[in-house]
Amino acid sequence: MDVHVSEDRSVSEDKPVSEDKPLPYLTGYAPRIVEQVRQLLADEKLGPWLLERYPRCHGLGNERALYAYAVELKNRHMRQAPALQKVVYDPKLHVLHNALGIHKRTSRIHGSRLSTRNEIRIATVFRKAPQAFLDMILVHELAHLRELDHNRAFYQLCRHMLPDYEQLELDARLYLTYKECVGELYEA
Repeated sequence: MDVHVSEDRSVSEDKPVSEDKPLPYLTGYAPRIVEQVRQLLADEKLGPWLLERYPRCHGLGNERALYAYAVELKNRHMRQAPALQKVVYDPKLHVLHNALGIHKRTSRIHGSRLSTRNEIRIATVFRKAPQAFLDMILVHELAHLRELDHNRAFYQLCRHMLPDYEQLELDARLYLTYKECVGELYEA
């Protein structure tokens, strides 16, 4: 999952990144990847690199469109999985402390019947992000409909639905790192 910049472009960025500043979205990645990202930030190349790979945001700004898209994705890859009742952008979901998205399964008893609701909540920061990042988060949360734990079967299912899942997860974390260290990448 090496990060490479294919063009030598740069933009003017306001916030310099110190070498000792932690990059919390990259915790758990190899030190060489973290160092490479630090260098891209220092050379003002991370933003252009991301824009070259992901030039525009998705168009799923409202929750009705997001829900319809998630259901279509689920039906394409996981027809036998339980139904989704809700897919929303959650402003309370903090990507650093919680997750990029969460899958919530709630069970309720109605008389003698047990009903289960499956919900997906996506951090609001992804309301204005590339389609590929939204796909990666949805695939991750949809995989939890079948596999609760982050085990081998879980990641195989993610790769089945989205073959470049791991690269997209890294790129989404690079996007979040850029937003934290530099600012907004996409115009309103």
